Amino acid sequence: MNKKYSSANFEETKAILSATLPDKLVHIGVASNEFSTEFSKERKHPVHIVDLPSNSISMSIGGLLPGGRSNRHRHTYETIAYILEGHGFSMIEDQRVEWQIGDAIYIPNWAWHHHVNLDENKPARYLACENAPMLQNLGQLAIREEAQ
Repeated sequence: MNKKYSSANFEETKAILSATLPDKLVHIGVASNEFSTEFSKERKHPVHIVDLPSNSISMSIGGLLPGGRSNRHRHTYETIAYILEGHGFSMIEDQRVEWQIGDAIYIPNWAWHHHVNLDENKPARYLACENAPMLQNLGQLAIREEAQ
């Protein structure tokens, strides 16, 4: 059982650390593996989840089909998305944020948002990094809510 620390335990902070390596350090072929069918179906666009044992951040490679858009949703975790392919925009609350290859966008926690691929012929792809695992490990909720 892991001990829970508070500020009263500050003197127990270690001066020397040692690395503990997990069993898995690489996820080979993230985008070429089958993506989670239910996860992608629910979001109405393909999502490849990176399966690595990080306790604080998660990563996924998402896509928008040509001319496609994601559901309007919000979540309690932050997201930074780096655009790998395509061009389009995201509506974050009431702000339209244009993006293209090489851009990164920030989605604050609990902000309503959705993403739109403006290219009718080619898919858009992005790499999303989120702090959901950290919130879950701190005993906080990592909630996602879809617009009705």
